[in-house]
Amino acid sequence: MPHFTHDDVEIAFLDEGDGEPIVLVHGFASNKAVNWVYPGWVTTLVRAGRRVIALDNRGHGESTKLYDPAAYHSAIMAEDVRALLDHLGLERADVMGYSMGARNTAFLVLAHADRVRAAVLGGLGMALVEGGGLPDRIAAALEAPSLADVSDPRGRTFRAFAEQTHSDLRALAACIRGSRQSLSAAEVGRIGVPVLIAVGSTDDIAGEPDGLADLIPGAEALVIPGRDHMLAVGDRVFKAGVTEFLSRRP
Repeated sequence: MPHFTHDDVEIAFLDEGDGEPIVLVHGFASNKAVNWVYPGWVTTLVRAGRRVIALDNRGHGESTKLYDPAAYHSAIMAEDVRALLDHLGLERADVMGYSMGARNTAFLVLAHADRVRAAVLGGLGMALVEGGGLPDRIAAALEAPSLADVSDPRGRTFRAFAEQTHSDLRALAACIRGSRQSLSAAEVGRIGVPVLIAVGSTDDIAGEPDGLADLIPGAEALVIPGRDHMLAVGDRVFKAGVTEFLSRRP
């Protein structure tokens, strides 16, 4: 698996297909395979004629594990994506993130608008503005001796998911504590690239998508029927909406 080093952090990534590039940024406790390969996103986008690039965020997958929460600020993680574009010699690309990856994508757009042709924010709506990511009880669940010791329902969900993805639980606890930054309404109002916001209709983590779309000039909202935060990832409606959005962006 290819990788590169940015600020002493080794970042693993995949790079498949030809055509216009799109970079995929996975969510918390996931990785490039679980978020994008297994649900069929890479296949779907390659078949649509795209060059698909997906990284393992720091602390996840095959990338370097770090244990200082300060190393996971959303702006720092966004710079990993920018550094990947530099490493591949890409001036611009479409970027799609899910959940934490969508938050990182929003920070990337604000810092480097010239590098992002269009952005897809999946699994993230008004929580980008109104809520600072996942709560501390997720970190506590990750640090518990075992899943059986976790009583909080949401904590159990993320602990079980982290174990399924064979994640480094201590690194994830640091990540969740360090990557909970929000953007103000004024900041998201400065986003000037085409944006699609896609959230499951039963997602109780992401926040409402239409409200965020109203704050970003020209942004569009897509509600994925009958899907929660976890199940929306590979949904056909999500894939079709993204493919159609990308086909008509400038």
